[in-house]
Formats: sequence, C-alpha cells, structure tokens
Amino acid sequence: MILDQFSLAGKKAIVTGASRGLGAGMALGLAEAGADVLVVASSDRINETAAKISALGRKGIALKADLTDVKAVPKVIDAALQNLGRIDILINCAGIIRRAPAIEFSEKDWDDVMNVNLKTMFFMCQAAAKQMMKQGKGKIVNIASLLSFQGGIIVPSYTASKSGVAGMTKALANEWAPHGINVNAIAPGYMATEMTEALQKSAERAPAILSRIPQGRWGTPDDMAGAAVYLSSAASDYLQGHVLVVDGGWMGR
Repeated sequence: MILDQFSLAGKKAIVTGASRGLGAGMALGLAEAGADVLVVASSDRINETAAKISALGRKGIALKADLTDVKAVPKVIDAALQNLGRIDILINCAGIIRRAPAIEFSEKDWDDVMNVNLKTMFFMCQAAAKQMMKQGKGKIVNIASLLSFQGGIIVPSYTASKSGVAGMTKALANEWAPHGINVNAIAPGYMATEMTEALQKSAERAPAILSRIPQGRWGTPDDMAGAAVYLSSAASDYLQGHVLVVDGGWMGR
C-alpha cells in the first residue's frame, strides 16, 4: 500500500539543529513516522526535543555538540552508531545567520556562517554517507532556503551558504545515487521561528513579507514535518538532487 512507503518504522535518524524551530519540528515528524532519532545542537534545549521523541514511544537521544567546528562530526556519527546501531537518515538543519549590509560585512561573520551552514554540513554528509554505503542505502536531507534561489537583503554570507547547499545537494546526489543514497533538500520559506524573530517584529519588513505569501501566513515547524518524512522515506526513492520548496507559494508568485 502506498501509505506504507511513507513509514519510517525501524529507521534510525540524525537531525542536527534540533533544539528548536524547524529542526525540532522535523525530528518530531520523523519520530511520529516511526524513526528513532539522535538530535544534535549546541543548546541544552536539545534534551527537550529528545524527551518529546521518547514520549512518542520512539528512542530519542540528545547530543550537545558545537557544529561551528567540523571536529564535532565524528562525535555525532559515533553517538549515532553507539546508540542507534546504524544511520538510515541524516537531516542537516543546523544553521546560523548574520545580518549586516554587504559593504560593512565582517570576515568573522562570513566565516562563522559558512563554517556551520556549508562546511560542517558537507562533512556531516560525507561521514554519514560512508556508513550508508556500507548498508547499501540511506537518505540525506539538507536544509536550503528561498535564498538558494534569491539574493535576499543584508545577508550575503547566508545567501552564499544556502546557494551552496542547493548546489552541494545536487553534486552529492550525482555521486552517491549509484550507492543507494538519496540526497535532496528542503527550501523553507519564511518561517515563524526564533531565527526570524527580528523580521517578524519589523514594522516595515513583516507586512511586506506577509503580503508576498499567497497562503497568507508565515510557515511553522509543523509545516516542515511532511516534507522531511517524504524525503526520508521509501516514497522518495526515485527523487535525487531535488530542492523541495515549502514556502506557502512565495516562489510561485
């Protein structure tokens, strides 16, 4: 039956950036679909997400790790293998943003964003893929952005990193599809999370953004769960290198 293709029963997943917002929403979605999940973030709030997963009857493991440093990657992989036994799914949601006019943008703000959003993401993909190749199968889902397609305003490093995520997703899909690994991405639209709090409170930007969204509202973490389950499940076995936009219609306007 087709609905069985969306089940994640028995699957083992890693979700980074899962202490809040979109990462937490997707981690809970995977758990509701049947997966055990290792959730990773630098905040102690990661324990809350793990507890919610456990409350659903799945195995929820919290790992506090600083993903600004690529040296954290082996720690994440080791924790997944020790606690879950294997890695079927990786969702790379950890990300940061820095806002400043391009003419004033600092080298530190550039490097900080690129390190988390692109460098660590790539090496997480690489490390997980090595395990998935041994298994002959796996699902990798990277979190891109509307700014994978557009330029944005006063976020040059974020835009560059998310454009890179889209390109990297396609490149890895090309290489790893023969190994049974699906690599795809989700590009969220404007989501009501802590990361966008400044925009939501802006008297100028908030109404302008809302007026551009055909569905008439900002997205929520729950809006990401279905896409994450789809791209992590057998239902998407023939999908490769795709960037799935979840934006309330923004890109179609």
